[in-house]
Amino acid sequence: MKSHPLCLVVHDAVAADAPPDAQDTLIQAQAVGGALARLGWRVETLSFDLDLDRAAETLQRRAPDLVFNLVEAPSGKGRLIGLGPDLFEALDIPYTGAPAAALAATSNKPAAKARLAESGLPTPLLCCADSAPDRRFIVKSAWEHASLGLDGASVVPAGKVPVAIAERRRRLGGEWFAEAFVEGREFNVALLGPADAPMLLPPAEIRFDAWPAGRPRIVDYAAKWCADSPEYRGTTRSFAPARDSRLTARLHDLAVACWELFALSGYARVDFRMDAAGGLWVLEVNANPCLAPDAGFVAAAAEAGIGFDAVIARILDAACPAIRRTGIAVSA
Repeated sequence: MKSHPLCLVVHDAVAADAPPDAQDTLIQAQAVGGALARLGWRVETLSFDLDLDRAAETLQRRAPDLVFNLVEAPSGKGRLIGLGPDLFEALDIPYTGAPAAALAATSNKPAAKARLAESGLPTPLLCCADSAPDRRFIVKSAWEHASLGLDGASVVPAGKVPVAIAERRRRLGGEWFAEAFVEGREFNVALLGPADAPMLLPPAEIRFDAWPAGRPRIVDYAAKWCADSPEYRGTTRSFAPARDSRLTARLHDLAVACWELFALSGYARVDFRMDAAGGLWVLEVNANPCLAPDAGFVAAAAEAGIGFDAVIARILDAACPAIRRTGIAVSA
C-alpha cells in the first residue's frame, strides 16, 4: 500500500525566552500540523535558522513531498524571510505560499510602497526633506512585521521623525522609515487560493472603540501581543463592513491589484486605512499572514464559512501544480 505523502512544516527556530510574536510561530506550526494530519498527510517539523547546510541536509534526507512554509524571520531577521523558500527552490522541493521573490518584495516595506505608488495604487507618502514639518508621520520598521516597535510614540510630526528613527535604531536595531499617518478607519482583506484565482474573504475592520484616550489609533505591539494591556482590550475585529457592498468591492479591487502586482499565491492579507474623505490607502501587503487559530486570517475564513482545515487544504491546493509533479494527490 502506498504511504501517505509527507509534509514537512518548516518554521523559525524559537528560543524558550522569545517574545510572544516569535512564540506565535510555534502555535501556527502546531495548528497547521494538526490540520495536515487530519487531511491525510504524514507530518514532520523542522526548525529553520541560518545553518543552511544543516537545513539542506535535513531536507534532502527527509525528502518531503511538500514543505509547508512558516519561515518568517530566520534568527529574528525579517529581511531574511525569503531564505527558506530560496533553499526549497534550489533543492526543487515544492512549498506552500508566495514564492521567495514575492516574499522579499513585500517584506521590504519602503520598496513595496515605491512599487505600489509606481503602479498607481494609493499608499501613504514617505517622509522626506520636503514634508511639511507639522504633518504627522508614523515610524515603522522597514523589514520587521508583527508591529515591532510600534507604540504610542510612533506617530510624530515630520520635524521629529529623524529623532524617532534614531531612537528606535538604537533601542531595537535594524532599518526604519516613516510614512504619512492616515487618521481614520482601518481594514484588512484576506485572500486565499491559487495565483490566478484567489478567493477574497470578507473584509474586516479593526475598531478602536475602547482605545486609550490621547493615544494614536494604530494596531501597535501591545494591541497585538499583550493580552493584559488596554491596547489589546481596546481593539476589536468587526465584519460589519462586509455588509457594505460598495466598500467591499473597493477593498477587494485594491486587494486583487496588490495580489497581482506582487505575483502572490496561496494566501495573503492587505491592510488599509480610510481617510476622512473616504479615500482608501494601502498600508502593507503581507504575503504570509499569521495562520494561528485565533488570527484575523482564520477569522475572516470562518466568516466566509471556511473552517481551519479547509483553509489549510486550500493553501495546499494553491501549490497543486508543484505537488502534482510528484504524482501524489493534495489530500488523502
